[in-house]
Amino acid sequence: MRRRVEGATYEPLRGAAREAALAWKLRWRRLHRLRDARHSGRDLVPLGAPPRLPAGAIPVFAVVRDEIERLPHWLEWHRRIGAGPFVVVDNGSSDGTTELLLGEEDVHLWRTEASYRASRFGVDWLNHLLRRHGTGRWCVVLDADELLLAPHHGVRDLRALTTWLDGRGGRSMGALMLDLYPDAPVGAGPAFAPGDDPLAALTLFDPDGYRGTRQRVLRNLWIQGGPRDRLFHRAAPRRAPTLNKLPLVRWRKGDALVNSAHTALPRGLNDVWERVPGTPAQDLARPVAALLHTKLLPMIRARSAIEKARGEHFHDPLGHDGYYDALIAGPDFRHGGSLALEGWEQLERLGLITRGAWT
Repeated sequence: MRRRVEGATYEPLRGAAREAALAWKLRWRRLHRLRDARHSGRDLVPLGAPPRLPAGAIPVFAVVRDEIERLPHWLEWHRRIGAGPFVVVDNGSSDGTTELLLGEEDVHLWRTEASYRASRFGVDWLNHLLRRHGTGRWCVVLDADELLLAPHHGVRDLRALTTWLDGRGGRSMGALMLDLYPDAPVGAGPAFAPGDDPLAALTLFDPDGYRGTRQRVLRNLWIQGGPRDRLFHRAAPRRAPTLNKLPLVRWRKGDALVNSAHTALPRGLNDVWERVPGTPAQDLARPVAALLHTKLLPMIRARSAIEKARGEHFHDPLGHDGYYDALIAGPDFRHGGSLALEGWEQLERLGLITRGAWT
C-alpha cells in the first residue's frame, strides 16, 4: 500500500530492501560510535608505559571510580579464571584506588577527570582502548562490581572456553547479571574492608522472575527482573535494570560497544541468547555465564547519596532520585523465594546459566 508524505508518494521498504536499509543504518551507528571513541580517547592520560599484552592473554577492560574495597578480590577472582592483564580507566578516584592499581604489575592504568555520562557512561573510553589493545584477542569487559562466573568454574578456565568457542566459530558469550543481596537489610551487616570476599556478605539471589524481549534490530534479548525490579520497579517495569550483558568478545577492528556491555555492533555479536534465563529449554548449544553483581554491599548507601548528587549514571538523573533514595534507606531484599548462592551448577539447574554444548 502506498503512503503519502507532504504530497509525495512512496512504497514502504520490504524484504531485502528493508534489511539493506537497516544494515546501512547500523553501519552508520557503529562508525559514529568509533568516531566518538577516538575523540574521547583524548580524555585518557596513561599512567605508565603502553601495555604489551602477552600472546594468548585474555585482557579485562573496565572503568572504575572509588572501588578500593572491591578491587583486591575482583582482581584475584579474574586472575584465577585465566583473565588478565587488566586495562583500566580510573575516572577520578579519590579513595586510594589509583595507588592500589598502580601497585599491581598486571594492571595498565589510564586516568581521566572527564564526565562519565558524557562518555556514554564509559563506553567511548572502553571502545577506544578495546580498539587499540584488544583487537584480535578475546576480551573481557566488566564493571568492578561484577564477577564472571562461567560454566565449569574452578575446573576449566577462560582459555579452555575461548578455545572451544574458536573451534565453533563463536565470537561472543552472553551472561545474566545476577543481583546478589545480603541476608539482612542493606547496610545492616558488618563493614566491608578491602580484600574481603563480597560473596560472603551477599549470599542471596532471586532464582526466578526474569523476563525477556527479543529486539529484532540488534538481534538481542533484553532481560529484566531480579530483586531491584521486584522492589523498585513494579509500577514501571520498563525502567528496571537491564540484566543481559556481553562480557566476553573476540574483538575485531571495527567492533563497538553500544550500550555499556549490554549490546555491541556488528549485531551478530548479540545473538547469544537461546531462551530467557529461568525458562525451560532443551538442547541448548551456546554457553551462557553469570555476572555475580555485588552492587549491594554495605557502602552502597553512602555511594548512592554521592551518585545522586553527581548525576553521572543515568540519561535522566533526576528521574532516578527515588531509586537512589530507596537504596540510601537500606532496603531489605529478602522474600520467600530468596535462595542462597551455592555455585555455577546450582545456577545451571535453575536455568540461569548453561554450559550448552561445552560439556
